[in-house]
Amino acid sequence: MLFLTVPNIARYLCMHVISFVYGERLLTLKPLAVRIPQEIEKEILEVVKREKLDKATVVRTLLEIGIEEWRKQTALELLRDGKVTFAKAAEMAKLSLWEFADLVKQRNIEWVRYTPEEIEKETKEASLAESK
Repeated sequence: MLFLTVPNIARYLCMHVISFVYGERLLTLKPLAVRIPQEIEKEILEVVKREKLDKATVVRTLLEIGIEEWRKQTALELLRDGKVTFAKAAEMAKLSLWEFADLVKQRNIEWVRYTPEEIEKETKEASLAESK
């Protein structure tokens, strides 16, 4: 039988998944052990001090920011290389089409590729359609 003492409660919490509310979502927290260079730990501690947050919250936040940026960068690269459609890239980045269009513009990503011949053909067809 488990007695409800502080060490037993702490042990129970450490051994089980913890959930918390983040925005409007209920997130399940799982432990993650990782070794980091001392320089990165110094950066984390600087954020802890500046933001007045606990270390775990800071690390979670930095991971979320990093993953969000990774998603955007990957989507932009795939779009630029012609491997996904604009809509698929926006979905991968977890952005609306308008938000993704702004991101593409901000980062100067060229994703529409027309040869000079294709541009000339499109221009002629548009001119013909306009004159009718």
